[in-house]
Amino acid sequence: MNAEGFLISNSLSLSSTSTIPKLPEPKCRRSRFRLFSPEFYRPQVLRVSTPAELRNASEVIRRRRRENVGKVWAGGKPKPLAQLYTFKGVFEDAVLEDEVVAPWWEEFPKRWVIVILCTSAFLLCNMDRVNMSIAILPMSAEYGWNPTTVGLIQSSFFWGYLLTQVAGGIWADTIGGKAVLGFGVVWWSIATALTPIAAKLGLPFLLVVRAFMGIGEGVAMPAMNNILSKWVPVSERSRSLALVYSGMYLGSVTGLAFSPMLIHNFGWASVFYSFGSLGTVWFAVWLNKACSSPVEDPELRPAEKRLILRSCSSSREPVKSIPWRSILSKRPVWALIVCHFCHNWGTFILLTWMPTYYHQVLKFNLTESGMFSVLPWLTMAFSANLGGWIADTLVSKGFSVTTVRKIMQTVGFLGPAFFLTQLSHIDSPAMAVLCMACSQGTDAFSQSGLYSNHQDIAPRYSGVLLGLSNTAGVLAGVLGTAATGYILHHGSWDNVFEVSVGLYLVGTVVWNLFSTGEKILD
Repeated sequence: MNAEGFLISNSLSLSSTSTIPKLPEPKCRRSRFRLFSPEFYRPQVLRVSTPAELRNASEVIRRRRRENVGKVWAGGKPKPLAQLYTFKGVFEDAVLEDEVVAPWWEEFPKRWVIVILCTSAFLLCNMDRVNMSIAILPMSAEYGWNPTTVGLIQSSFFWGYLLTQVAGGIWADTIGGKAVLGFGVVWWSIATALTPIAAKLGLPFLLVVRAFMGIGEGVAMPAMNNILSKWVPVSERSRSLALVYSGMYLGSVTGLAFSPMLIHNFGWASVFYSFGSLGTVWFAVWLNKACSSPVEDPELRPAEKRLILRSCSSSREPVKSIPWRSILSKRPVWALIVCHFCHNWGTFILLTWMPTYYHQVLKFNLTESGMFSVLPWLTMAFSANLGGWIADTLVSKGFSVTTVRKIMQTVGFLGPAFFLTQLSHIDSPAMAVLCMACSQGTDAFSQSGLYSNHQDIAPRYSGVLLGLSNTAGVLAGVLGTAATGYILHHGSWDNVFEVSVGLYLVGTVVWNLFSTGEKILD
């Protein structure tokens, strides 16, 4: 629709507004801008009649605003200049935004502030999780624990972790992800800090505290998924999730790197006290900066809010009840559950048994095993973000979300399967380490495949969906870790890798037959 008039007045006085034609009130739109400008600016009038001309005028305004930020004129400090923009007509493809000159850090997209906060939460999550794998050695020596007791302590984390996957998803979808994720971080941070005290009180107290820690970390992933489904547009979904999950990988690296130093200098209890205290710092920032959805954020700029709400339909309406019958009747939901199980079987085996493989098969000493165990985490952090960038680029170029998700997850299944099959033909320790790193690197492409798919098919119930599928994934980790010990007792490492490869192939078939990137639940 053509505009009959568009005027921009640059004078300090508003006397020039007398040149503005009188327009019917319902069709008038006024947007005030605060600019910094010299007093001797000459009044100017720009007239537009097409959307293209309106966009050009908007660019002139933005450029002039950038040029004048921070300038000091002869008359003293920069002076605010009110500019009046009045136009008639509606342009659907070009809207002049109400903006205020601000430093770059104030104009940084709020949705990416949320993503960065979630990333840091998951960094803390894995720091607090892996510190026990290092501290358990001096703790066992001090309290005289045998290997069976050590295994019981390590597994007690999963008791709570399993219990709260679905519950955390329901909670996040109904009351909001901000409260649930904040609760999770505070809960597991307190449990981490209480670990040395519980160990001194006795084994039952330690088992309870470790299970409590699992409860806190169990609600974190569904809550994060719920928040990102409301804050992040589809075109940025893969990158945002990849960044959050890379926080987990880097958290493992950080925990494995700093725990030995803290133990050596301050004793094993210092690991739990220092790591646990970091959660309080994060929680203070989270309370101040985060909201469950853009609708609830009073500081969110109008332009960014429109961008998010246009893409994220789940941002508008809260969930009052969970349609379990509808959710469990959809084939793409079961594809997610089955494929999450297949994916985590191989992933957990490699991450929990890798030091043992390095020590038994490659003949590395314990120090070398620990050092090389960090490499796959670094590889996953890099490749997860690479995969996220590739996936979002494909979506922006017009590929369907379904096609992109299938491509990325196929790489996430067949890549690890290929590299695991090569291990039985390799004699060089260096090549074996490289194969393991490549296996986990291609595995991380799953962040842009099945891990992004919960938000695609049911954005309003993404927390519940992730809770369901991650429950299957955790069960795969528990069963796979135990089964590996049984297989090694009666067979070889080749048999361990064959089972993982078989499940990767099953997952590939199920995913490509039954998954979709389209929304199936409103």
